[in-house]
Amino acid sequence: MPKIRIFYDYECPYCKKGYEYLLEEMKGNPEIEIEWRPMEAHPLPEIHSPNTYLACQSYYIAKELGADIHAFHKAMFYSAAIERRDVDKPDVLCDILKGIVDIKLFRSLLDSGKYSAQVDENNDLAYEKSGVWFLPSFRMNDKKLDAKGGEGITPEQLKEFLKT
Repeated sequence: MPKIRIFYDYECPYCKKGYEYLLEEMKGNPEIEIEWRPMEAHPLPEIHSPNTYLACQSYYIAKELGADIHAFHKAMFYSAAIERRDVDKPDVLCDILKGIVDIKLFRSLLDSGKYSAQVDENNDLAYEKSGVWFLPSFRMNDKKLDAKGGEGITPEQLKEFLKT
């Protein structure tokens, strides 16, 4: 089964569009497995608001708690990229994810920092090992599709990329 690895950040409007394009393309490619790799477009200590370190960790928590991942992504992208909410504040994340995850369990796992090393690994994998410069960024087999700065990707580029 082919597998696509996606590097993205919830505060990135180009990542939101890339996610929407991917959902559309996956309707015709159900055999492709998706490996989500949330990462920071602007990792600490870079000063950029909002920081998304906790938002990226929240993906893994939602996954552990059995959340509907597409409902989760939709809520996170809308809140961070459109509403520009500060998704690095635990209370904001809990508000966003009401009805998607058990908030008490979510907050406990978020406060524990259980998935902080995973986000650090994603940042390192993207920037140091996969040559990512702009998001969203897609990897499959030996192919890669990277966004262009200030432009993102197009549906046509993604469609061509997914041809195996």
